[in-house]
Amino acid sequence: MERYSKILEKEKREIVLLRGRGCVYGKCPFCDYHLDKCADDNANYLLNSDVLSQVTGEFDNLEVINSGSVFELDSRTLNLIKAVCRDRNISTIHFESHYLYKEKIPALRRDFSEFNVKMKLGLETFDWAFREKVLKKGIPDRRPEIISRCFDEANFLFGISGQTLASMEQDIILGLTYFERICLNIMCENSTSVRPDEEVISVFREKIYPKYAENNRVDILIENTDFGVG
Repeated sequence: MERYSKILEKEKREIVLLRGRGCVYGKCPFCDYHLDKCADDNANYLLNSDVLSQVTGEFDNLEVINSGSVFELDSRTLNLIKAVCRDRNISTIHFESHYLYKEKIPALRRDFSEFNVKMKLGLETFDWAFREKVLKKGIPDRRPEIISRCFDEANFLFGISGQTLASMEQDIILGLTYFERICLNIMCENSTSVRPDEEVISVFREKIYPKYAENNRVDILIENTDFGVG
């Protein structure tokens, strides 16, 4: 498991994959990231301390992920993130959160008020029926302006049966309208029963990837380890 890396294209930043108590939602049928968890806060803190010790601050920008939400990290790890960023002169921190924690985000921003906090949502798609009936994301709101209200960035998931060129393009257009940055993730084989649809992925590669490959507001992960962690 690689837990520290550098993203050298588009928005340059360091990235760390920390470990928390586990995703409290845990209902997404396509996801097995939630398996990277531990109920022992002390063990998590020791692991996270080692990972965070590798952060240099060279880009003034740090992305923190943890196979769940930032709110599932122990308090000592959160305090260490602040201390490391303060010590390395890092001003921008990216965190991820499930939508169910949206009411806690203002308090997190206040707690990290000395930093420029960017919150990323695992949205996957704006298509409500596909998102809630197929992907079971637990995001009840339908309106993009409501969904994006507490978030600055969003993850989208492409390459699953039922998606089309039109639906993927619509997600990207709305994503760039309502978020500062978006990340397009291609579905990869994992331990779940959800399988990548190669026809949908081919459409993405041929029709969408060339249009957005150089867009500085769009990260594209063909493999889920393309950021160097995982």
